Amino acid sequence: MFKKILIANRGEIACRVIKTARRMGIATVAVYSDADRDALHVEMADEAVHIGPAAAAESYLVAEKIIAACKETGAEAVHPGYGFLSERASFCEALEREGIVFIGPKPKAIRAMGDKIESKKFANAAKVSTVPGYLGVIEDAAHAEKIAGEIGYPVMIKASAGGGGKGMRVAWNEAGVCDGFDRARSEARSSFGDDRVFIEKYIVDPRHIEIQVLADAHGNAVYLGERECSIQRRNQKVVEEAPSPFLDEKTRQAMGKQSVALAKAVDYQSAGTVEFIVDRDRNFYFLEMNTRLQVEHPVTELVTGIDLVEQMIRVAADETLPFSQKDIKLNGWAIESRLYAEDPYRNFLPSIGRLTRYRPPAEGRHGNTIVRNDTGVFEGAEISMYYDPMIAKLCTWAPDRPTAIDAMGQALDGFVVDGIAHNLPFLAALMTHPRWREGRLSTGFIAEEYPDGFAPMVPDQREETMLAAVALSASLIEANRRERHVDRLRASDGDLRQEWVVKIGGSYVPVRLIDGLVTIPFDMEMEAVGETLHVITDWRPGDPVWNGAVSGQAVTAQVRPVLNGMLIDWQGLAVRAGVFTPRHAELDRLMPVKLPPDTSKLLLCPMPGLVISIAVAEGQEVKAGETLAVVEAMKMENVLRAERDLVVGKINAKPGESLAVDAVILEFA
Repeated sequence: MFKKILIANRGEIACRVIKTARRMGIATVAVYSDADRDALHVEMADEAVHIGPAAAAESYLVAEKIIAACKETGAEAVHPGYGFLSERASFCEALEREGIVFIGPKPKAIRAMGDKIESKKFANAAKVSTVPGYLGVIEDAAHAEKIAGEIGYPVMIKASAGGGGKGMRVAWNEAGVCDGFDRARSEARSSFGDDRVFIEKYIVDPRHIEIQVLADAHGNAVYLGERECSIQRRNQKVVEEAPSPFLDEKTRQAMGKQSVALAKAVDYQSAGTVEFIVDRDRNFYFLEMNTRLQVEHPVTELVTGIDLVEQMIRVAADETLPFSQKDIKLNGWAIESRLYAEDPYRNFLPSIGRLTRYRPPAEGRHGNTIVRNDTGVFEGAEISMYYDPMIAKLCTWAPDRPTAIDAMGQALDGFVVDGIAHNLPFLAALMTHPRWREGRLSTGFIAEEYPDGFAPMVPDQREETMLAAVALSASLIEANRRERHVDRLRASDGDLRQEWVVKIGGSYVPVRLIDGLVTIPFDMEMEAVGETLHVITDWRPGDPVWNGAVSGQAVTAQVRPVLNGMLIDWQGLAVRAGVFTPRHAELDRLMPVKLPPDTSKLLLCPMPGLVISIAVAEGQEVKAGETLAVVEAMKMENVLRAERDLVVGKINAKPGESLAVDAVILEFA
């Protein structure tokens, strides 16, 4: 077994590998860029080596610097994590020439499966089900339109060397092919240095289901069940689960056997994932094989009990798999939610900045559920514009799917992140969505259920009542502490007002206290909207998370004080609450509402990013839907289009300029 390994990555996956290596008694070496000098993976590793500037192309993607770090520290092997150099056959070969072991598959398998065009040709030869498409070289947009017409719309345009949803576009007609072809090639060139794309039939209402495989160097290979990855946004996975609520055992076995056959055909040695598109009739088609550890690997670990990172290390050390296919059993249900630094209320645009507060839920077993949080950040850490915006991967396990979903909802409600915009409200809302809970999924789920984007949710009457109970209890607990402060000039006379009005957003909820005494822990009955509520909580002023129960229902909510009230986050709802006497509530209703500023004649930069291009000129007339500018952020190109017919007045930005969020790009006449 290795004595020391180097992790050629950053963030949560670097921390994840370090944890397993530490448990195995293996010393670890971290590498870091200028932007990651104070990162968590640097602190966790036994040694750390600086490898260059913040830009990945000058640090994490430079194989020579990784090899030099291995020589400097005496690392015997390299774990690449995912992304960066993890699927570069040339990197694997360079390590081999230096006598350093690559913890992953051999170059032959990486080359065969790493190129989407070649992998589909290989899969066809291996008799693996594939999607109809064109795998040859596409010369230009006109050629792409001809091919798409022959295949039949809709079609998917994909970068051959792509991954992570980059360089991928769906085209429903000729116009979509032309624009999609150019965008896919541009993203592919900037992200992977390879602008080749291919076209295949787009399966309507597809599910994205993948099979985890594991193989050693001695001819043994197994599949470890499947992962449902259909909840995606812009082809980027958001929520994954294992197993899939859709597959039956017959389909699972068929997909698993094909995956193992493909792995053996390329002499695969390590953990790998075979991805499939599955239609509504459970017909499945090969999509690609990822010759690395997947981001969503924790859900497979939770339902199988197998540490995939450990097995990768052992296979690389030439050990034999300690189990066969008959030993693989799926136990319970696991769900993973990806926490991203992106604003769900601004079409999920990236957010950067400092984590002024970062308090994930407690990991470990809680009754019959398990909570796991894979992360690479800490309170006070900086979310950089240079890398992927993922903050953490929150996972829950339970004996069954409904319980796992409930556990995830509660864990998300208790996950405190301040300082940046993030997608926690969206993830929490998903856990209560009827279609998600029923398992009626497709890769179009988010686009179909949120066609106009994710807007702030408005609570219904029942939710208003629950939020009012939380708000009033918090207000009474705070008042109780103030009244009993030793330095208070006038001590409390013990009387407690019975009638209150709680403002939830724009609604006013009358609440009458049944008990007349505030106890700590809080335990009181109150009446709201004709319903008697029994509220119990041990919340204390200053705690960001309110844990308790309302009429027997467990509630975990986040409470943040603001002027004349508080902000409450619960199950995807984000509301401002205020507690008033009845008279104060009457006066509050008369207060004017402050309107937001008019920005209708401005094109604002929706996220911190780099201006790639300005597509218009001053004085130009633009029609609705036409491109105004392209801004790149966190490795993704974002096309900003005109929302209506207009005339460009003044251009305030130019290509190559870095802009802050809400910076004015264009002014309209």
